[in-house]
Amino acid sequence: MSEAQSIPGWRHIYSGKVRELYASEDPGDTRILMVASDRVSSFDFMLSPAIPQKGELLTTLSLWWFDQLADVPNHIVEGDIPDAVAGRAMLAMALEMLPIECVVRGYITGSGWAEYVQSGTVCGIPLPAGLKNGDRLPEPLFTPAYKAPMGEHDENITFEKVEELVGAERAAQLRDASISVYTRAAAIAEEKGLILADTKFEFGTDADGVLRLADEVLTSDSSRYWDAESWANGTTPEERMASFDKQIVRNWLSAHWDKQGTPPELPEEIVEKTAARYRELIARLTA
Repeated sequence: MSEAQSIPGWRHIYSGKVRELYASEDPGDTRILMVASDRVSSFDFMLSPAIPQKGELLTTLSLWWFDQLADVPNHIVEGDIPDAVAGRAMLAMALEMLPIECVVRGYITGSGWAEYVQSGTVCGIPLPAGLKNGDRLPEPLFTPAYKAPMGEHDENITFEKVEELVGAERAAQLRDASISVYTRAAAIAEEKGLILADTKFEFGTDADGVLRLADEVLTSDSSRYWDAESWANGTTPEERMASFDKQIVRNWLSAHWDKQGTPPELPEEIVEKTAARYRELIARLTA
């Protein structure tokens, strides 16, 4: 489902679930051009149709958050974006990416809730008894996942496994940086009447070994955002977790597909509703 296009001066090098990566044809230019598409994925499957203007919305939100967190080392570099991908692309430094999805959960839901129901834990971390879907956790939890290759499923792993993969010192850096950024972002969202329920970060290291926040950050694709008033006053999980992200897509897919074979096509109503909620989130955060 790649949407790689020809961009003068740039050579396509990689297709992800949502992004296309390009390297400069200038051998002296080591920057990477990251282009966000309108593609949408859920449960590690690519879906159709695409969400209109999604790539532009994700890029806008990522750049806004990188600006809010300007003191956190990241991969963004200055330069002119090619006209062909203006509005949905970022220039980034080339990094050695770490194979960890750095998930931070401030509230319990999704795969964390499913594990809690079975074992009372999330990624092996014991939690208090009696939690309900959507409840706030006593403190934000670092619940990492192993970043699987394209077409395979990401796997929740323990912190000890992260230490095995990247070393104890780097694992601690990832945990501490992830929780710090989540806590700061959650406070900003709270001021806008929003709950940042959970999010996932990706990090890489530059040529000097500096850990840098990379890929997208705190977008509707990588995070769960809820309306704070609905969460406080809602009486059902659906009311409490009124989302501004692709949970709309996940919910519809769960109700209409058993995760076997090819996913069904998303109805126009779901596509339009998702796009509208993405736009509303940006409007509320950046107002």
